[in-house]
Amino acid sequence: MTRSLTTFGEILPLHTPFRISRGVKTAAQVVTVAIAQDGVTGRGECVPYPRYGENAESTVLAIEAARGAVEAGATRHDLLDLMPAGAARNAIDCALWDLELRLAGSDIATALGLEKPLRPIVTAMTISLDTPDRMAAAAAALADAPLLKVKVDRNDPAAQIKAVRAAAPNPKMIVDPNESWTIAEVRGLQDLLIELRIDLLEQPLPADADDDLRGFRSAIPIAGDEAVHVAADLGTLPDGYGVVNIKLDKTGGLTAALDLARAARERGLGVMTGCMICSSLSIAPAWAIAAQSSFVDLDGPLWLAEDRAGGVRAAHGIMSPPQPGFWGGL
Repeated sequence: MTRSLTTFGEILPLHTPFRISRGVKTAAQVVTVAIAQDGVTGRGECVPYPRYGENAESTVLAIEAARGAVEAGATRHDLLDLMPAGAARNAIDCALWDLELRLAGSDIATALGLEKPLRPIVTAMTISLDTPDRMAAAAAALADAPLLKVKVDRNDPAAQIKAVRAAAPNPKMIVDPNESWTIAEVRGLQDLLIELRIDLLEQPLPADADDDLRGFRSAIPIAGDEAVHVAADLGTLPDGYGVVNIKLDKTGGLTAALDLARAARERGLGVMTGCMICSSLSIAPAWAIAAQSSFVDLDGPLWLAEDRAGGVRAAHGIMSPPQPGFWGGL
């Protein structure tokens, strides 16, 4: 067996600025890994996230540090000990999944016992943080989607959510403050969240303020995002959380993501699948988690000015899987 690994960073422009409570993004910075063996190549993509101290340079360096082990034959399970959870491990793990499935002539659905062919899924369509009027206009354009995700902050979130709900009365809705609220605000907004029929509140508090959710019984299910990276984190997760948002860039790949999904369900927690702003190369492996999730938020590629050829397609909040052969036999 002879393996070779290559990695490189890419900047993928967005068609519209993407705003959350931490700032605005006009391009996605991704890092791609390709692993070749016996004339077959597997690909994986990750999105370094500054929130976790990552950038493209540090991610490429981490991948390069693992090159020797990967080229010598390290497996996906070996990576769990060789590398910490995070973007770099995600790119290598997903490339190895793709390579293994191509070498075996198999596909991800067969390997994981998923329904074939993979069906389209409902994905949240994100309303970027803006003025209430602009958020309402964005929501009106997506009012026929089954699920919306609303980015808010501490600057009058009630007005932001009300504006979106007035413009889009029918969709299910996730509200995501991106760690910008306090427990007092979570308590104070409970009645409004019920009134506006919000289905999920995602990571309202900073992850280091999680203890404030111990013993808290929210009328709206609360999902942990920044608070949960891998299965081991569930042991200290406050009982105020009822759902876990699984992102491959946090878990460090599909291998660890599958472990987290199983562990979450064993604890009676709901599962959500999320993503960063990315291309379809990040979404294809996440589909394995999304196919069995209660909430799915995989609209990252829909913000790109141009996605990768053969990637996912979406209309009115319904996303279809990539074209055959794109990744993992999908």
